[in-house]
Amino acid sequence: MKDVAVALLHPPSGRSEQERLVDAGRRAAMKDLIFALREVGLHPTLLVSASSQAEDLQEFEDVEILKVAEQAPFHFGRTLKSFIRARGADGLLYFGSGSGFLLGCSRLDELRRFAERDEPGAVLNNFYSCDFAAVSQAKSLLGVELPETDNPLGFTLADAGVPCSALVRSAETQFDLDTPSDLLILRVSGRGGPAVRAFVDRMDLAHPFLVRLLTLLADRNTHICLIGRVSPRTWADIESNVACRTSGLIEGRGMRAKTSAARPMLNQILHQDGVAAFFERLCQAYNGAVIDTRPLLADKGNLPAADDRFASDLFWTERVSHPLWRTFTEAALHSHIPVLLGGHSAVSGGLYLLAEACWKGRDLNRRLHPEPFNSDKERS
Repeated sequence: MKDVAVALLHPPSGRSEQERLVDAGRRAAMKDLIFALREVGLHPTLLVSASSQAEDLQEFEDVEILKVAEQAPFHFGRTLKSFIRARGADGLLYFGSGSGFLLGCSRLDELRRFAERDEPGAVLNNFYSCDFAAVSQAKSLLGVELPETDNPLGFTLADAGVPCSALVRSAETQFDLDTPSDLLILRVSGRGGPAVRAFVDRMDLAHPFLVRLLTLLADRNTHICLIGRVSPRTWADIESNVACRTSGLIEGRGMRAKTSAARPMLNQILHQDGVAAFFERLCQAYNGAVIDTRPLLADKGNLPAADDRFASDLFWTERVSHPLWRTFTEAALHSHIPVLLGGHSAVSGGLYLLAEACWKGRDLNRRLHPEPFNSDKERS
């Protein structure tokens, strides 16, 4: 068996309550992932960018904690190369904290076997916005100029000639615990290992619309709008697993992996017509909405600090200091339809979990979409 190194990258936490909440959720997710990795014979290293983090993460017993960043700002590519040089392993599994923890042992073992291959290559959970990846012949990455963040890793490796593939989209491969909304979705889904379940079940958080939204997803007479970085593949999967009709306003895909000077059209309309007009039209057209606010509210690609974004996700309007984000959050809170605000995972892995959760206690046979007709089966 070849040596496969495992790197879990955990970013520093912010100081606000909402940021610390997400940090604690990621820690719980890493505990479950570490346990599963050990079940398949892998022993991860926890990478941190500051000595204070290393001191703060002593709860991870028997896990190597490595401080890898000596200078600010943090650079993902240099960090990963430093780890590869230090370990000198044949293959590499990389996970951003908050990702991969829903994977079962069999899938983790598949990734391990991929990383052991003799041919260079990479398999990513999402080619367009990477959260975790398996890389064979990891030392070959030392000659590649890796990106500042992990999101464009797929683009970078493909441009460098590394054969890349992506995992089939599912809750397990696409869900990334990145915002408070993800924690709330995770709680209603009932998914996750012991550490995650213990954490989300004791959270003192409420969402004004999530229960109503789940009811709408299982109702044939309703119409839900998905807004933001929605993959067409994910949308197709969700369409076949909920009862309601769905519409999609898809913009901003790859916004963190590929920068663009072009401003998304819906973003332009929102800034021109105003927040009130946006919600008036949304309420007239749909019964509910799941909104990835990042591309919608970005100012020429720029986002406010995480504490503002996370407070918006939780509808903590008094803690949102950015004027546009506060106005938008207040309008969403007083909307006539249930609205879920979040980031990319809310319209990616989160949709898979919502499509599962909406059927709890309900008749699965009431889904909108019938089984495909099979003429050969009928003749037999």
